[in-house]
Amino acid sequence: MNTPDQKRLPTAMNIDLTTPALLFSTISLLLLAYTNRFLALATVIRTLHGAYQKSPDPVAAAQIANLRRRVNLIRDMQTLGVASLLSCTVCMGALFAGLILLGKIIFAFSLVLMVGSLAISLVEIRMSVGALNLQLSDMEQ
Repeated sequence: MNTPDQKRLPTAMNIDLTTPALLFSTISLLLLAYTNRFLALATVIRTLHGAYQKSPDPVAAAQIANLRRRVNLIRDMQTLGVASLLSCTVCMGALFAGLILLGKIIFAFSLVLMVGSLAISLVEIRMSVGALNLQLSDMEQ
């Protein structure tokens, strides 16, 4: 028996249409940030590529290789983010149809997709430091 001092843990997660809807603004802002990062990298790649064609430089080549990997990571981040948003939408449809268990499963899947997107984002952020270190390497010589 529970005494008044003991707290009961919930036995099941309650979910309604507002739960997956909470992720919409978060996912949308993340996708906007990812797109901005992609566009910034695309500009840097175009600039470096033009400079490299005029005067081949091993540092520029290494930077371009780093930027290529980062652009591919951003593509993967965006893919998982969009899949997460799509899953949230499908989850809301399932909940609206009264399929609570299916809605919970799809919502959990959308959270896993979001975690994957954020994890890749962390890797890409760490790689950006590598690109800056390449840029500054000529000062160390």
